Amino acid sequence: MPPNFKPAFNLYTSRFPKETKDIVMAVIGAQYPSAETNDGKALKTISSFLAPGVVDPDSCPGFHEVASVVDNRGFYNIAVLAYWPSTLAYENWSTKSGFRKWWAEAKPGENPRHGWFLEVFLPTVDRLETVFTTAVPEGASHMRERVSGPIREHVYWGSMRDRLPVSQTDELLGEATKSDTMGLPNDDSDLLQRIRIPGRKNLVVIRSGQDWSAALQEERLLYVNSMQPPLVKGMEYLRDNGGEVGCLSCRFMEIVDPITVEGGKDRTFALAYFDDLASLERWSKEHRTHLAIFGEFAKYAKSLGDKMRLSLFHEVLVLEPEQQVFEYIGCHRGTGMLGSL
Repeated sequence: MPPNFKPAFNLYTSRFPKETKDIVMAVIGAQYPSAETNDGKALKTISSFLAPGVVDPDSCPGFHEVASVVDNRGFYNIAVLAYWPSTLAYENWSTKSGFRKWWAEAKPGENPRHGWFLEVFLPTVDRLETVFTTAVPEGASHMRERVSGPIREHVYWGSMRDRLPVSQTDELLGEATKSDTMGLPNDDSDLLQRIRIPGRKNLVVIRSGQDWSAALQEERLLYVNSMQPPLVKGMEYLRDNGGEVGCLSCRFMEIVDPITVEGGKDRTFALAYFDDLASLERWSKEHRTHLAIFGEFAKYAKSLGDKMRLSLFHEVLVLEPEQQVFEYIGCHRGTGMLGSL
């Protein structure tokens, strides 16, 4: 942190109960050739394992929601993002709900054809950090005990690393990405395979979200016309050219209704995987796409001041190999961590 540093605006962080040693974030999804071919059955299947009463309350996720995205190959991806307050709770849910058995036997869907994907992250709390602009909980913060802040460790370059407790004793060096292996051409034979990707040393997962549902009309127009365009451009860069900056995968997803899967909730988030914390830091500090996002937000926040209703958050996980699960059934080669092969 720079000497005598004072942030230009307030950010807050979540504090978890003392008994919380680790948490679990799972992305359980289905991939259809297009939005039009989504018949809703895959989401209904996934949701059946999360329905109230399926398992005892101690094994239920602390929070879950549904999001979707059409990727750069035109495939429609629908997923449940679920969080548990411990690895034990997740394992109990997986076994007692029948999800583990179902997943072990799952095959690509037919009529319409679709694939499945499972991405699970199990960080210890020293490998997780959260920040947000308001007290509204997002993601893992639904399991917090309290809010702390305003905090000083933000806005300056390097603040993300300073917020990670593990960084005090670990340089968090990752595994370098070979950009020439990214984005292998699609091969239809892969659509029938179950592929598991091994974990990587200090893989970085960032979920960064935006919620403008509470904004008044003037701010809503400002967000859509000024903030959103550079944000979308930056996420598309990471999605399509991420190998240049160490980004292995990026999905810019929209929160949707869990029953109708319709959008319009004015909530989006990026879910991105980086090969190294330093790669994410460099992109944030140096790349034109993030500088455009950062610069536009500074103007946005300054113009609105205390009237700003836009809510922003992010959660960053830096994971050991054994704290990661990536498995894909019948998905194209650009899906999630398949793109890192």
